[in-house]
Amino acid sequence: MPSDNLDKWVEEIQKEIFEEEVKRYNKYIVELFQDPKNWGKPPEDQISAWHAYEGSCGDTMQFFLKIKENIIEKANFITDGCGATIAAGSQITMMVEGKSLEFAEKLKPIDIDNALQGLPDDHKHCAELAVTTLKRAIEKYKIQNP
Repeated sequence: MPSDNLDKWVEEIQKEIFEEEVKRYNKYIVELFQDPKNWGKPPEDQISAWHAYEGSCGDTMQFFLKIKENIIEKANFITDGCGATIAAGSQITMMVEGKSLEFAEKLKPIDIDNALQGLPDDHKHCAELAVTTLKRAIEKYKIQNP
């Protein structure tokens, strides 16, 4: 198969996969799990608090927060979870950056679900995992910085 034909075939397959994922989730969720925001562990000197948590589904998520004067200046995450878990982690980091700890502590899984324009019912737990992990990182920070 000549290179041009192979490239075209790969492009068509990728388009089909994207369209199938959009049917299962939605375009916004698929874009977030294909290109997550705030992914990765930052350098140690940029972490005020972090926490790892394993959800009921077996996925693990970690949050890394840079906090100054009770404001989350930067939020990063990593996970070994599925695309919906990646999207939930990405979404919550975008929602809390620049916000107070008080704001972040009030977030509920439904807030993440709504921001993601609706997770499928069998993936609602991904929003729960993101919220729980974030709140535990904040609790850890408060214990270490009374």
